[in-house]
Amino acid sequence: MRQYSADLTPPWKKPQPVPEVPAEAGLVVEEPGTGFCGAVIRCEAGTVTLEDRFGKHRVFPLEPRGFLLEGKVVTLVRPSASAPVRPARTASGSIAVPGARARVARAGRIYVEGRHDAELVEKVWGDDLRIEGVVVEYLEGVDDLPSIVADFAPGPDARLGVLVDHLVPGTKEWRIAEAVTSEHALVVGHPYIDIWQAVKPSALGIAGWPSVPRGQDWKTGVCRALGWPSENTGAVWQAILGRVGSYKDLEPELLGRVEELIDFVTGSGGA
Repeated sequence: MRQYSADLTPPWKKPQPVPEVPAEAGLVVEEPGTGFCGAVIRCEAGTVTLEDRFGKHRVFPLEPRGFLLEGKVVTLVRPSASAPVRPARTASGSIAVPGARARVARAGRIYVEGRHDAELVEKVWGDDLRIEGVVVEYLEGVDDLPSIVADFAPGPDARLGVLVDHLVPGTKEWRIAEAVTSEHALVVGHPYIDIWQAVKPSALGIAGWPSVPRGQDWKTGVCRALGWPSENTGAVWQAILGRVGSYKDLEPELLGRVEELIDFVTGSGGA
């Protein structure tokens, strides 16, 4: 005798099965009810904790069809491994997004003074900048910064952030920065004479950055004081850059300013 199911729901009205995905640390998902997007940092019995790129944590229940992965509905399940694993991080300390594609470049930009500044920012924040679609360009000095900003013509959809070396009250750099008044441009800086000083001495195995007499080329003076080859400061810089592994090797006075510029250009910091 033929057996029939008690479920008379037509097949086309039944919920379609969705894949079950282990909530491994570092997996980036979205909770559609709130729009919260973040990486898995912890999965416990019945709940999963997500962390967004700003470090904010949210706890959600592990419910069927409860999350979006790359835009598709999935069911998160507890991983078989019981030991929690911290998600991978970028050099800047942000959560790494495996397989993330670079965003189309924004109209906004971040300007830095020189090539060395740009190379350091790229090494530590490059992954973040590509995901956010932020391009970094260098100026070879900021003496003409007010006219450069005017030519750029920053606006609500094309913000401009500028990182200035040796931005200390009373200096020439300070007076130049004060001349930039656009509400859509943000000029910030660090106190160091050169971006080299933003690298912690401990990362280079030196006790500290030496003082260089006024009037002497700073890089040349530093190389001579430390016994480094002063005739090729470009090669010395590449050696310094090679010792920078992450944000931990940089001074906080630089870290905060670069993060501030990224937030400003992307609109994350408000304005």
